[in-house]
Amino acid sequence: MSAEGAAALPARLERLRYQDLGRCAELERELFPGDDPWRESVFASELDQGHYYLGAWVGDELVGYAGLAVVGRRPVAEASVQTIGVDPRWQGRGVGRGLLRALLRRADAFEATTFLEVRTDNAPAMALYVAHGFEVVGLRKRYYQPSGADAYTMRRLPVSEAEHGRTAS
Repeated sequence: MSAEGAAALPARLERLRYQDLGRCAELERELFPGDDPWRESVFASELDQGHYYLGAWVGDELVGYAGLAVVGRRPVAEASVQTIGVDPRWQGRGVGRGLLRALLRRADAFEATTFLEVRTDNAPAMALYVAHGFEVVGLRKRYYQPSGADAYTMRRLPVSEAEHGRTAS
């Protein structure tokens, strides 16, 4: 991340701890009330599996979280953005962007192609992902339950591959 991007982030990013998971579950209920929000136990399972989870803090308040799972090794590693959530009071201020960039740095360290799912009606999130090199590669009908909302599957090549593709054309 550039120094400018780092300076613009209004929150500090740190690894999530088990004691933070109640707040994550609280934010999930607020953010995703119609789509089976994650419970504290789901977040705990993600940490138990060794996945990479970050929290965004403003002062002592956890205002966002994000998680990444990486499978495989170079040169065939794949990463999956498991979740990103930002307190509605902090949306639009760069917290989600900062969390996403941190996840992508981690994925790029593994030279991993990164995938995610996003609701087809979530234009702000899709714009964020496209701005960070993601492209739509599929559609998952009725992916989110119980609402039945559709999701796009999006993919981002590792920086090294993406840069190689730009120089080859």
